[in-house]
Amino acid sequence: MSEKNRQGKRGAREKLAAEREKQRSRDKRRRALIVGASVVCVLGLAAVIGVVAANAGKDDGSESAGPVVAPSGAQGKDGLAIPVGEESAKSTLTVWEDFRCPACKAFELAYRNTIHELTDAGQLKVEYHLATIIDGNMGGTGSRKAANAAACAQDAGKFPPYHDVLYDNQPPETDDAFADENKLLDLAGKVDGLDTTLFQECVKNGKHNSWVEKSNKAFQNGGFSGTPTVLLDGKNIYQDRSMTPAKLKQMVEDANK
Repeated sequence: MSEKNRQGKRGAREKLAAEREKQRSRDKRRRALIVGASVVCVLGLAAVIGVVAANAGKDDGSESAGPVVAPSGAQGKDGLAIPVGEESAKSTLTVWEDFRCPACKAFELAYRNTIHELTDAGQLKVEYHLATIIDGNMGGTGSRKAANAAACAQDAGKFPPYHDVLYDNQPPETDDAFADENKLLDLAGKVDGLDTTLFQECVKNGKHNSWVEKSNKAFQNGGFSGTPTVLLDGKNIYQDRSMTPAKLKQMVEDANK
């Protein structure tokens, strides 16, 4: 065999060996990709299971399921207003509030004494409507549970003082402290005669949760921009930058002349 033929056969064998090596490399990469993809799928499934497990203990609003039970004496459309003051008062202040809302606390601290003075004098009736928008925005259940507790206080004839105690002890907006029913019960101890077995059961059983949820839906459907929303005889006075407690008092007194 000539040298040329031997070189040709050797070159063919080397080429064939090279092709076989390339094929083995391709097969190895393919197997690696299949295994890798399988691992990703398993990890992905594990992640999904982890999310489901993590969310399993979170409040999904199911506690609010059940019949709508309005608090004692609730008035207005669908019985969603908690009234304070004389029915015969010539002026009505409608207040939409959320017990976790910092702006609501600021309003209460600024106007509370004037509102109490006017209601005690029989010149003003206040209709409180409770919302839970902070629960929706920040997460948690503190707005709803505080509203339910306030409705329980209304059953006991103690809504005004307990309402004020909740705002005096409002946690930071990001702290869902009112979700702890024991916290709400402890605060009830600051109101004479409120911390009874009946009140405790009302709070723990979420007696008015569905009513609170209905109230919040009414707020959402009302076209309001946020809480607090404060209307004096239907006019939004909270948006009036010139409004002060003294001006509110004068407006009410003028209406009662």
